[in-house]
Amino acid sequence: MEKSWGKKWALICLFLFNWARNVSSLSVTVSDMECVYEYVLYEGDTISGNFVVVDHDIFWSSDHPGIDFTVTSPGGNTVHSLKGTSGDKFEFKAPRSGMYKFCFHNPYSTPETIAFYIHVGHIPTDHELAKDEHLNPINVKIAELREALESVTAEQKYLKARDTRHRHSKLLPFSAFALS
Repeated sequence: MEKSWGKKWALICLFLFNWARNVSSLSVTVSDMECVYEYVLYEGDTISGNFVVVDHDIFWSSDHPGIDFTVTSPGGNTVHSLKGTSGDKFEFKAPRSGMYKFCFHNPYSTPETIAFYIHVGHIPTDHELAKDEHLNPINVKIAELREALESVTAEQKYLKARDTRHRHSKLLPFSAFALS
């Protein structure tokens, strides 16, 4: 049972590390064409994200054509495209590894600020996962952290109880302590 939990914790840590490493968020001001580049390590990874034109309701009239969004693969092929929008979500599988280009085109000369978020997700295969011999040092560290956390929790409970006692003693008259 303990080995099974160790593997699960290692997988969770691996996924969290991979997630935190592959997230990008930024704002881009687009007057004509602006591109952002993101490297994808593995073919088949999921590329997802979203973008929003900031304050478009304030400055855009009904005749504004919107922003065009295009994603180009390392081979130069268009893998995702949106025309005339004020923002949207996207998700697709990377047809190959390499540098992807995310371009925003603004047909108006008025600069537009775009909030852009991208995530490259990778789900490891069986041969990429850690083996038991790799997890033993991790399991030891997890157990040490668990004990340290328990110690901190116990100290917090002690301090909270002591604080409650001190607060309660301030409310009692002095004569109550003299009798006890």
